[in-house]
Amino acid sequence: MAGTKARERPLSPHLQVYRWAWPMMMSIAHRITGVGLYFGTILIVWWLIAVGSGPGGYSKFTGFINSWFGRLILFGYTWALIHHMLGGIRHLIWDTGRGFEQNEREWLALATLVGSVTLTLVLWIVGYFVIGGAR
Repeated sequence: MAGTKARERPLSPHLQVYRWAWPMMMSIAHRITGVGLYFGTILIVWWLIAVGSGPGGYSKFTGFINSWFGRLILFGYTWALIHHMLGGIRHLIWDTGRGFEQNEREWLALATLVGSVTLTLVLWIVGYFVIGGAR
């Protein structure tokens, strides 16, 4: 083995070798949304600490979360949560031994993306009308 040259070894396949497919992209998105949920949990912890610290701390939190940047972060967190949940349901379907045909894998991956965007928009639209519109 010591005399083997490095160029004779087989190269490990990398992302450039594969054709990008929906299940592959949704798998990557599932991991990214998991990281996003980690940072979103910090936002929830901030909210809980602000609630417990009194009106001053809570007003700082609401000032941030009601800004355009805070709402954008909250919207992204909502999408990440729903997307990650639907990705988990997709994996649960696979755990039952179903959904492994190529067209089924493609359909489930696309349904995860379309479903997460649709559910996020519906949730935000309903929430907007429940709180009474723009404040």
